[in-house]
Amino acid sequence: MAANASRALAGALVDYAARWPAEADTVALFRALLADAEDPFRRERLAGHFTASCWLVDRRGERVLLTHHRKLGLWLQLGGHADGERALHLAALREAEEESGLAGLQVASEIFDLDRHWIPEHKGVPAHWHYDVRYVVTAGEHEDYVVSEESLDLAWRPIVALATDPATDGSVGRMARKWLARP
Repeated sequence: MAANASRALAGALVDYAARWPAEADTVALFRALLADAEDPFRRERLAGHFTASCWLVDRRGERVLLTHHRKLGLWLQLGGHADGERALHLAALREAEEESGLAGLQVASEIFDLDRHWIPEHKGVPAHWHYDVRYVVTAGEHEDYVVSEESLDLAWRPIVALATDPATDGSVGRMARKWLARP
């Protein structure tokens, strides 16, 4: 089962590279991590590990749910550690449900975005790399979220505004522009 999930992720990375050829260097970093013999799906791998996030959009695709991240103090997409889950789209869905309290969410299996970012030392855990694989998750009928302990707050934000606001986190702005550019 683990081998199948790893093969599926490898194929999804190839597909992503074909859709976003300008991100070939980033894809190469993710492929190298996937090929590493030390399990890159576990947070204990401090040389870097996979995380899974979601671009959680409303049913009309006009707003995205962001978290005011408690540890980082930034407005970001929902997501977190894979914790051994190799089907990262399922990890992204789990994180979306846990962090928002929303039910009836739908996740796409295609990779929406990739982002490798440095996580600073926190509570004795050394600084390390997160290799974040991001998926589109669509909200169901109800959009009344519940703020989890991982967040200072949550908010539905217009995607159009995020794409052009210079105060938006760089990777969130990139995802907003990708969303708006989709066919």
